[in-house]
Amino acid sequence: MYVFSNPVGAGSLWFHNLATADGTPVGYDPQARAFIPTPPFCANREIIGCNWIAPKPGALCRSCAMTTVSPDISNPVTLSNWARTEAAKRWALDNLGRWHWFRPEDLGAPPTFHMLDDGPTPVAMGHVDGVVTISVAEADPVLSTTRREALDEPYRTMIGHMRHEIAHMLWWRLSLRADFLDAFRAVFGDEREDYSAALQRHYSNGPPEYWNQNYLTSYASAHPHEDWAETTAHLLHLTDITDSAVSAGFSSPDFPHPNWDPYAEPDANALLRVAVSVVTGVNHINRSMGLADIYPFIISPAAQEKLAFVHEWLRRGSQGR
Repeated sequence: MYVFSNPVGAGSLWFHNLATADGTPVGYDPQARAFIPTPPFCANREIIGCNWIAPKPGALCRSCAMTTVSPDISNPVTLSNWARTEAAKRWALDNLGRWHWFRPEDLGAPPTFHMLDDGPTPVAMGHVDGVVTISVAEADPVLSTTRREALDEPYRTMIGHMRHEIAHMLWWRLSLRADFLDAFRAVFGDEREDYSAALQRHYSNGPPEYWNQNYLTSYASAHPHEDWAETTAHLLHLTDITDSAVSAGFSSPDFPHPNWDPYAEPDANALLRVAVSVVTGVNHINRSMGLADIYPFIISPAAQEKLAFVHEWLRRGSQGR
């Protein structure tokens, strides 16, 4: 993620900023990938702190317009969780926009989001035919940590949920292409395997004994659909961690050159080599403060092959270049 220029003075702006350091209101233009000081701003700006611009006064921004079902915000906790959920969505969408997904030049269907709050039972997050369902309750750090520990997961955040569920939607979009499915099945396996039965087997029996030789996470071993979604989310994690390090002005002998753009890198293996060096270093920094690793995963050769496959297809962009 970029560090952005201040359009009205000195200093930098970060992706979630609503104003400059001196209090000047600004909005983010996702098409220009820049902040501007002029309205119209998103109609959700005062409600959930959305900082994107809108196409006209009183309208929603491109990201908020994708949410067709929103939670009951009479509860302040739900409102706060929804705001954090939408912020994670904007980040994930802007990442994918670097590869031309879900921007005006993308002529395919954009994702539609149903943002729901947990009731007596948790919301089942997932994707069906372009509709992504997200539990805003997962934005609560206590609940997220509780579920992460209960499921023995090394990582669980809202931006992780967004990347995973949008990845399912990306698979659906790509599966409409005649040349995708055979290539996918050669790498990930046959997704026509009974999905419900595969998940039931996973939750009853756990992952295969040596799952980490072929998968990034134990959940990825449950079914080819989940392997794709987990792998795609991890490609987005690794690319954006690396891009954020470059944009923040960090230097490394592993960077190909000072102005290197990880999203423009055509060689997936070169990108992954740099990404691994970055996350290894930042993991070490986090440990100095007693914090968890930001990327607590090991990339096996088989997982790297899958990451490279996803990279190839996502970099082709929505128009399949």
